[in-house]
Amino acid sequence: MWGEQTPRWIDSTRFPEAVIAAIEVLPPGEDLFIVKDGVPIAKISEAGGTFRVETPNSDENPSGTYDDVTVVATAMTLSSSARSTLSAQLGSDYIVLDMYSAPASAEVLLIPPLSPQLIGSLRQMFPKARVVIAEVEDRELGVVYEGPVRRLLDAGADVYFPPNTIPGLAKQLDRTIVQFNQIAAAETSAPLVIESAQDRESTESE
Repeated sequence: MWGEQTPRWIDSTRFPEAVIAAIEVLPPGEDLFIVKDGVPIAKISEAGGTFRVETPNSDENPSGTYDDVTVVATAMTLSSSARSTLSAQLGSDYIVLDMYSAPASAEVLLIPPLSPQLIGSLRQMFPKARVVIAEVEDRELGVVYEGPVRRLLDAGADVYFPPNTIPGLAKQLDRTIVQFNQIAAAETSAPLVIESAQDRESTESE
């Protein structure tokens, strides 16, 4: 039963054959995510021989209420173990949900580096949320989301400074150059030996 709204449809010939094949062989209990700029925008699920497409906040009857916890909605493709680990590390005052399960009233929206247009779309889906952009590199849990800064550093850059005033930039630059010089001197000179008071007294008595 479709309800009172007129159903909308897209002919399968408009999709690449590989996409249709992936949908047709989707096992029960597994999901196929449609991703844009690294963020899932829809989820296709198989259930009893039929397929269901979900978009964020598409559940008409969200399960449970979250009055006593801070809801963190994740706009990243995270495994159940990765999401559980994040939730456990945050503690009992938080609950971490994917963007399809999270209510529109979520307080925090965790996203990878994205385009301004997509960030604006996600903000409309979660109007009350604080949007937090994060780069993630956790090989053990199979989660890697790199942003432009990480790619620039990997390409050979040594340091990245966040936005600052010119006087602030001068302080950052001076401090960083001093640190670089100290590291270079340590690599080319003899190891630093810290003399104890007992050693100093022994040397003076000789």
